[in-house]
Amino acid sequence: MFEEADSLLPNTWIVIRVDGRGFHKLSKKYAFEKPNDKRALDLMNRAATAVVSEIAECIIAYGFSDEYSFVLHKTCTLFERRKSKLISTIVSTFTSYFAHLWPTYFPDTPLSPPLPSFDARAVLYPTDRNLRDYLSWRQVDCHINNLYNTTFWALIQQGGMEAKDAEKELMLFKPTEKELTAEKGSYTADKNEIMFSRFGINYNNEPEMFKKGSIVLRDVPFPLYESPSYQEFEKAELMKLQYRLAEPGQAPALPDELDKEDTDLGAPVEQSKTQQEKEKRKKAKARITVLHLDIIRDEFWAQRPWILLGKAGAVLAEPLKEV
Repeated sequence: MFEEADSLLPNTWIVIRVDGRGFHKLSKKYAFEKPNDKRALDLMNRAATAVVSEIAECIIAYGFSDEYSFVLHKTCTLFERRKSKLISTIVSTFTSYFAHLWPTYFPDTPLSPPLPSFDARAVLYPTDRNLRDYLSWRQVDCHINNLYNTTFWALIQQGGMEAKDAEKELMLFKPTEKELTAEKGSYTADKNEIMFSRFGINYNNEPEMFKKGSIVLRDVPFPLYESPSYQEFEKAELMKLQYRLAEPGQAPALPDELDKEDTDLGAPVEQSKTQQEKEKRKKAKARITVLHLDIIRDEFWAQRPWILLGKAGAVLAEPLKEV
């Protein structure tokens, strides 16, 4: 009677973002390697994989450092889209697996109070483009932070600088807003120059996980939906994907035989409970994988149209460029 109604807006992407609380102190307490501790990142990925495995409605997750974003499809009806239930379920599942798996990655440093904890928030995105922009923003942030940290710790560990001196030197190369949004700029070039000329570090050779972050998703076997042929199915899905991602007024015309239920023109057609349960079981059997790829460019999404479409299909070896 007194419980607040908190169902999230329908027909919108739900992103539950989980962030570590006080991880700066935690990294010092357990002597994390700088600038990146592979053990800690692998642990984060394992915890995220557990979330995606246990919550079939989570179609993709992206994370780096001490954060992870879990994406629920527009059609998600889990907990009747109640905000409090979705947030509490995902953050508690992630936290419990993080603590449970800790000894696997840090066998010589058992946890002690205060224990690791995470907070979480829910953000809604109405269109596919909005969702992709959000994930692109997080990956750009991953790149900027890692480039800075790699250079910062090179100055300290190999250059013998104090932290304050290293920070002051890097402030000389503080990027403009334009450089932050550009793919390449003097900001990146300056950091690369410092690392290579002084310490022989080629940033391009750094592990992809450090530079690009981690993507957790299902490799769902094809087909989950009947189709005359593999190519026809993927071709149709890609056409609808291109339709959805086009700017207003510039969307390509769809053939009459392709319905527009999966576009942003309106709410998608709801599946029956039997269909939902069938798809949920198939997703649960799918292999969950962790990738370190560029999710900003179209190629990632063109090869996996089922992510945005909410349907499953095989990953294409090459993106279809002609439809």
